[in-house]
Amino acid sequence: MKANYKSINLIGILCLMLALGCPGESHAKLVGKKYSLQLQDTAFKNPYIDIDEVRTSPSKHRYIHGGFDNGTKFSLYLPTKAKDFTGRFFQYVTPFPDSETVAQNANGSYNMIGFSVENGAGFLETNGGGSTDFTTNTRPEATIGAYRSHAACAELSRAIMKDLYGCDRAYGYVFGGSGGAYRTLGCIENTTTWDGAVPFVLGSPSAIPNVFAVRMHALRILWDKLPQIVDALEPGGSGDPYAGLNQEEYEALKEATAMGFPMKSWYGYKEMDVHGFLVLYKSIVQMDPQYFHHDFWNEHGYLGANPTPSLLKARIQQPTTIAEIYTQDQAETLGLVAPMDPADKGSADRAWDAAGNAGTGQPVAFRLADQIGDIGMGGDLVLNNGDNAGTALQLRASRDNYVVLAPTNGLDILAKIRVGDAVTVDNSDFLAVQTYFRHQVPDPQYYVWDYERDNQGNPKYPQRPMLLGPIFTMGASGCLPAGNINGKVILLCSLYDREAFPWQGDWYRKRIKETQGNQADNMFRLWYTDRALHGDGEGQLGDCTHAVSYNGVLQQALLDISDWVERGIAPAETTNYTIVDGGQVEVPTTADERRGIQPVVNATINGEKMITVAPGQEFEIAAVAEVPQGMGKVVRAEWSHDGATYTATTDLATEGRYSNNGNRVEFSRKYSFDTPGTYFVALRVTSQRNGKDQLYTPIANIDRVRVVVK
Repeated sequence: MKANYKSINLIGILCLMLALGCPGESHAKLVGKKYSLQLQDTAFKNPYIDIDEVRTSPSKHRYIHGGFDNGTKFSLYLPTKAKDFTGRFFQYVTPFPDSETVAQNANGSYNMIGFSVENGAGFLETNGGGSTDFTTNTRPEATIGAYRSHAACAELSRAIMKDLYGCDRAYGYVFGGSGGAYRTLGCIENTTTWDGAVPFVLGSPSAIPNVFAVRMHALRILWDKLPQIVDALEPGGSGDPYAGLNQEEYEALKEATAMGFPMKSWYGYKEMDVHGFLVLYKSIVQMDPQYFHHDFWNEHGYLGANPTPSLLKARIQQPTTIAEIYTQDQAETLGLVAPMDPADKGSADRAWDAAGNAGTGQPVAFRLADQIGDIGMGGDLVLNNGDNAGTALQLRASRDNYVVLAPTNGLDILAKIRVGDAVTVDNSDFLAVQTYFRHQVPDPQYYVWDYERDNQGNPKYPQRPMLLGPIFTMGASGCLPAGNINGKVILLCSLYDREAFPWQGDWYRKRIKETQGNQADNMFRLWYTDRALHGDGEGQLGDCTHAVSYNGVLQQALLDISDWVERGIAPAETTNYTIVDGGQVEVPTTADERRGIQPVVNATINGEKMITVAPGQEFEIAAVAEVPQGMGKVVRAEWSHDGATYTATTDLATEGRYSNNGNRVEFSRKYSFDTPGTYFVALRVTSQRNGKDQLYTPIANIDRVRVVVK
């Protein structure tokens, strides 16, 4: 029987009694204890616990590790004192089946173990039934990896929490981002295990591989013009990103915008790579070889059959031989690859990069006998002799006469490669995939593809025999998300998301309205976070004077959905937004009109976004920051003028002028620059629901002004 909020006091009393009965923090070890679970899913048998210990970092907690005899494993982190347990747990779902210990790699405010325990909740993570190996395409069966393993571990954890704390049934809330958002929806749509869910940076069933292709195509064509496009969109810019583009460039930007790439996110073009497409590319080629090896380069209606000069220039097909082989350490020394960051493992943005051969001692890069051109964002190294002749190894980059391998190539093949082997560098398939989205027009609910239809509603280009997006989505979530949720959901999407374009949050909201009818607002919220990206972990934001973390929004959403379920306290309303120009999501400029929970900040100089001053001339930047009513208070204001770090703060307690209810604050700062040039001053404000500047649940936003010194 599901617990209700009225029983919480009784649970608290019982927990206190248990605590008093166990002096200090001593507890019976659970290692070896047998749990008899009545699971309907017979794939999960013989549960076990093999670790039960107290740990002190990031916050003091009880760590319990175990699993089932089918390879499914879990880590459960709990408050050490029964009186601190609030009767709930938060469960993280990784983008693909991974380790059950990924949360241990995060630090500071990103550490969800500390966040959970300090808020009196348990934290649960699993290996999704067994880790994914992209070199052999080995992974758990789709439904096990998507939701069944998570459900089994959740029920076992409930039994453990009942054993330790006496609570009849702990409330459970599942959350995950990117591929983990698909899997989170798989959990909440296919089971009744959880009371609520917080998916974040969600795609749609037509996202893969299309969103990556849209971006890669635009990047290839627009690369040299992106500096002026970015400048046009900056404060004080012309506001016309299309000015100065030739016809091919104009059409590429227009198409990417209509398909939903967030226009203002082009500022980070230098840091953009292929992202999760890294581990999808080989599967796409295998699923539609006719497209890559014939149709694209030969059939009418495909770009390769009537190539533009830029496409011909980008294509490389160069025979050569392998001159030297490098492992991870050697490639790092040469600056060909970056060191692996443990914090990337299991994260929404860089989980893909943490997979592969980096720690195996196998090759990750080669020096070739000949100089080759720039392959762009990817390509193939075709083996021309030996037992594996004709096999294509996936490449992720090239430089001079070096090539870097993707983390998807089979170890058995890599082990046989020798110096002197004949190879061909060929990026033909990687170029072909960049317009694959034109040949994948889905049904009209995916409205951004209207750009790829003619006036009669028919596709402009030849269509492939199958849509790949739903196939990839089924593999991730075990279902096609349809809005059939079995609990409350707060969906978090990022307005600068370059991988899961923001319009897809609106797409899922429409599915909720279709399935839930007049109960939709009692079950669902969609919050857009301005200036947030797809990735969010330490080191993943790139230019922090443009982008903010959404981690505080995620943490607050977990607390808010708990209150919604357990206490009936409705969370903030869905963000007020409109869809324009095909797939662009726009939000109002004021906090109360925008809604959601994020602060809004506006910085100006004499009422303008740009000023021209003489060297040494002082000027003042005025700022207004506000939080939607009832969503807290702005507690921090930071300033940057170097495009990299925040070096100054405004003490809002003494210099800020707050409104009576505290949700709005005005303040200012004086600046001067001695050296001629163009400067962008960024102002980042942070709010907290309780009005206190603290480690967890910080919610930020940014505004910028341009200063020309001459």
